[in-house]
Amino acid sequence: MNHFVSKFILTIVMVITAMVGYSQQRVRGVVRSADNRPLRGVSVTLLEKPTVGAVTDSLGQYEIVLPERRLFTIRASHVGYVAGLQQMSTDNSSVNFRLVEEVYDMSMVVVTGTRTPKVLKDTPVTTRVISSRDIRQSDATHIGELLEGELPGIEFSYSMNQQIALNMQGFGGNSVLFLVDGERIAGETLDNIDYSRLTLSNVERVEIVKGAASSLYGSSAVGGVVNLITSEFNKPLTLNLNSRYGSNNSWRNGMTLGINRGIYNGVTSFQHTASDEITLKNPGDYNKIYGFRTYSINHKMKIDPCDRLTLTARLGTFFRQRDVSSVNSERYRDFNAGVKSEYRLSENSQLEMAYSFDQYDKSDYLIENHRDVRDYSNVQHIVRSLYNNRLDSDKILTIGGDFMRDYLLSYQFSDDGAYRQYSADLFAQFDWKLTPRMTLLTGVRYDYFSKSEVDNFSPKVAIMYRVGKYTLRGSYSGGFRAPTLKEMYMNFDMANIFTIYGNNKLKSETSHNFLLSAELGYSRFNMTIAGYYNVVDERISTVWSQQLKGMLYTNLDRMKFWGFEANLLSRFACGLSARLSYAYTYESADRGKVLISTMRPHSATLKIEYDKFVSNNYSFGVSLSGRYLSKVTTNEFLYTTINQIVERKCPGYSMWRLATNNRLFNGINLSISIDNLFDYVPDYYYNNSPTTVGRTFSVGVSIDMERLLGNK
Repeated sequence: MNHFVSKFILTIVMVITAMVGYSQQRVRGVVRSADNRPLRGVSVTLLEKPTVGAVTDSLGQYEIVLPERRLFTIRASHVGYVAGLQQMSTDNSSVNFRLVEEVYDMSMVVVTGTRTPKVLKDTPVTTRVISSRDIRQSDATHIGELLEGELPGIEFSYSMNQQIALNMQGFGGNSVLFLVDGERIAGETLDNIDYSRLTLSNVERVEIVKGAASSLYGSSAVGGVVNLITSEFNKPLTLNLNSRYGSNNSWRNGMTLGINRGIYNGVTSFQHTASDEITLKNPGDYNKIYGFRTYSINHKMKIDPCDRLTLTARLGTFFRQRDVSSVNSERYRDFNAGVKSEYRLSENSQLEMAYSFDQYDKSDYLIENHRDVRDYSNVQHIVRSLYNNRLDSDKILTIGGDFMRDYLLSYQFSDDGAYRQYSADLFAQFDWKLTPRMTLLTGVRYDYFSKSEVDNFSPKVAIMYRVGKYTLRGSYSGGFRAPTLKEMYMNFDMANIFTIYGNNKLKSETSHNFLLSAELGYSRFNMTIAGYYNVVDERISTVWSQQLKGMLYTNLDRMKFWGFEANLLSRFACGLSARLSYAYTYESADRGKVLISTMRPHSATLKIEYDKFVSNNYSFGVSLSGRYLSKVTTNEFLYTTINQIVERKCPGYSMWRLATNNRLFNGINLSISIDNLFDYVPDYYYNNSPTTVGRTFSVGVSIDMERLLGNK
């Protein structure tokens, strides 16, 4: 009996032990990328029980305790990668993954096209995103360098006195609106803002919406919107230090500090750049490039005092000096600040209120007597409100309005005078998901400007239809640009050659933009083709006036632009990726008057990258990127003979860059690059020729201190 009881108890203990061991069965594994790099932060879950799972560590390892004895399907997912699925086998508790990068992260959230957060693949407004990875790979210092390398159909060139001018598929800088976190910026030079102040040290991504966007952003958005979205960090402490040195004694030094503690999230960035004067090799409209130096500091903080309220504040300053001669330098300064509150009225509605301030000044620094003479100041005060209401899961209503006070003091006005203008607007947008495959977006905006006494309604209709891996988008949008204070009141003597006169009788510039695009996306392949047609009425420009014997701002006859853009992006499991983009633009108009245009009909960009993971302490990458711009024939005023106009043929050209990146100890990045790889030098330097004297070199280092010190 005792023997029987002993055997019975032993059997029970063995069964219980087995059951405990059984219930504690584990599955382990490693998640790696296609090039064999361990992936940290991958979410690994059971497909049948999504609440059970784990996150991979710095070595890509995970472990899951199974809730019951059975064969589960394991799912590994990570942002930017195609999710992997594997089923456990009866004789193996180890499940490893190798994830393939998505060729284009369609899951990222964008805000520019609709003013409400929306997943990129679901937005009906055609939007191009330059990601943080693209920004790092480009090694660009400011927005101009980045856009030229990433987008076809865009060119930054020189205008008078080496001021930077933009041409984006036929539209100049005064028709393309640049924003930082959705806020306008002050200051302009020859119809373009100071692009050098838009540094990239604290930028998470750049969103570009081509075509008229006036239904949401009003004046100056006739040709499109470029929105720089600044960074936020979710780690307790993030610190990056970086420096780059290149040919012509050019320097770039920077620092970014991120703090995330409790209800506080803040990012502070600093950047300094400098370069010596460059003497050009061949004759041209100019014979040297001015030396310069810049400083910029930006701080943004976000506080969540309660569940429903988020407060954001920002503060920034910028300084640039150009050494134009031995007796004087030109100085450019900016100070900007802003506050924003986001209050969640309910689960489906939100109210946003914001105020922004921006002051951009120019001055001449007289070296001999150390005098700094300010002769330009643009000050903007903007108050904005925005209300979002998700009526149900398929409908979103957006209503908003802005009020702006615009002050401009300028050396280009009579007696260095100053003018003020007030503008106000109201807009509404309705986003409706008609079916799981189709989304419709409609909107309208009303703008009023006090000084020019103009008002305008800007409509928009956009539709998206998705079937399988194909996405079709089509839109009509109205564009609008009110005459600026400079265009209405300018009276500027051009070095005793002629005078540029303003015109307070100018009409508003309007446009009709039609856009149609098709997208095909696979895990390693993405292709988009977009065609557009623009009709622009009353375009504002300068023409020669025989009566005034000078240049006069006036409204031009109707102009038409049409073209298309194609993008092909592919990424392979071996770590190789490539992007090819091409743009064609055609302009037609019964001008009647001379139109100076530097638009190049053909342009293309190409980028080929290869990344290789060697070990946890070392990986490297190499990239080859280039851009091509076709020749262009343009008309130009020959100032020495006043009203004589000459035809100028500017040759096409291509520029290439070879760069390598070496990543050490998960925190140090060493980069070496060769710009203008094939040593192109223009025979003659036109304003829209590349300002290069040949091949240049640079070397840089970037250190992520929290990674290097082991703060994962």
